[in-house]
Amino acid sequence: MTQGPLTTEAGAPVADNQNSETAGVGGPVLVQDQALLEKLAHFNRERIPERVVHARGAGAYGTFTLTADVTQYTRAAFLSEVGKETETFLRFSTVAGNLGSADAVRDPRGFALKFYTEEGNYDLVGNNTPVFFIKDAIKFPDFIHTQKRDPYTGSQEADNVWDFWGLSPESTHQVTWLFGDRGIPATLRHMNGYGSHTYQWNNANGEVFWVKYHFKTNQGIKNLTQAEANLLAGEDPDSHQRDLRESIERGEFPSWTVQVQIMPAADAATYRFNPFDLTKVWPHEDYPPIEIGKLELNRNPENVFAEVEQSIFSPAHFVPGIGPSPDKMLQGRLFAYGDAHRYRVGINADHLPVNRPHATEARTNSRDGFLYDGRHQGAKNYEPNSFGGPFQTDKPLWSATPVSGATGNHEAPSHAEDNDFVQAGNLYRLMSEGERSRLIENLSGFIAKVSRDDIAERAINNFRQADGDFGKRLEAAVQALRG
Repeated sequence: MTQGPLTTEAGAPVADNQNSETAGVGGPVLVQDQALLEKLAHFNRERIPERVVHARGAGAYGTFTLTADVTQYTRAAFLSEVGKETETFLRFSTVAGNLGSADAVRDPRGFALKFYTEEGNYDLVGNNTPVFFIKDAIKFPDFIHTQKRDPYTGSQEADNVWDFWGLSPESTHQVTWLFGDRGIPATLRHMNGYGSHTYQWNNANGEVFWVKYHFKTNQGIKNLTQAEANLLAGEDPDSHQRDLRESIERGEFPSWTVQVQIMPAADAATYRFNPFDLTKVWPHEDYPPIEIGKLELNRNPENVFAEVEQSIFSPAHFVPGIGPSPDKMLQGRLFAYGDAHRYRVGINADHLPVNRPHATEARTNSRDGFLYDGRHQGAKNYEPNSFGGPFQTDKPLWSATPVSGATGNHEAPSHAEDNDFVQAGNLYRLMSEGERSRLIENLSGFIAKVSRDDIAERAINNFRQADGDFGKRLEAAVQALRG
């Protein structure tokens, strides 16, 4: 008896199980081939159970409701009809802290959202900031090493942080954001979320669009000053987790208005800067945000470990009508996130209730491994087979992206206004005088801790290039603190 289409672990249909995705005919295999990487990674771990502890976080279930017709842009079924509701699970997390760290710290907040759609799970893995520190995934381990404990001292070191940021001018925009007023949200309810990366939408006619997601809090933006955060982190390390849980228990369901920016695919090649650069935003005057829905959180997990800590998210979990872009950070994360959860939770993490597709069954040929539950019974575990096993659909989830040229370790294509400092300067100039003063105070207090003058000067120079006044005031503040 035929079971239906072959799917990924997340329940999305597999278009081609015979040929890996390549950069042109005869070209190299692409990292974005999720079906290939998932298949190989699962095979590698079928006899090797592995697991590590995950970072600090909080989560809740909810509902996404579509409020606008977007069928001209995407054929995704959960975005097909105004008023349609989709179950969701949202996990918030800090980036650098460990499981026992405090909530009220200066750090980006993860904003990882799982849509339990009728075509499989769609994961949107973002942050509470629209940009990031780096633009290529090959630098991600280096960046995270600077945020974690030094191998000699066992502590986070200002030298490491500012040495890396100073030598990575692309980080200037995100660092300006992080040390501004929004660097420490008052609660998880009072901050925005962003998909951050650029993604592909494609419609029923095969037309392609590039898209950015915005989740605007309906509770209003509220932040903590550094002094307030220092006090709260000591008095109540669990402040954000408790606030989210208790607000839902009271029936005060937090919500976000969902918006997207849409760029026709043809615009990307001639846009004034690289639209796939994660360190930059698309100005709203170029691509105005369009309201498309509402996200509400309305149910707490019953067990934090089972549902929050063991929840897994991967930006490679797409559904038909949505796909990746050439964003080099996103391309690396397509592999890294799935591989991380296979190591952390185990190769059968997708079998856990919080991670299973809700409206469709995951039909794969992956078997065995740690905590395998035998759900496939005696069914054959290969494809093609003549015993009614799952089959490929021959219908790709997203549209092809044209590529050309020789392989190599290339920088991103050059655009007329590519610059690491312009948007950081624009952000600084948008701030009120009070916001600028607090930004200078936050930055200078941290930079002043470095042990070498050259590290401090290089870090300050990045902000100087963003805005002359920014650099001048920061230099004076650091000098005053360093004596």
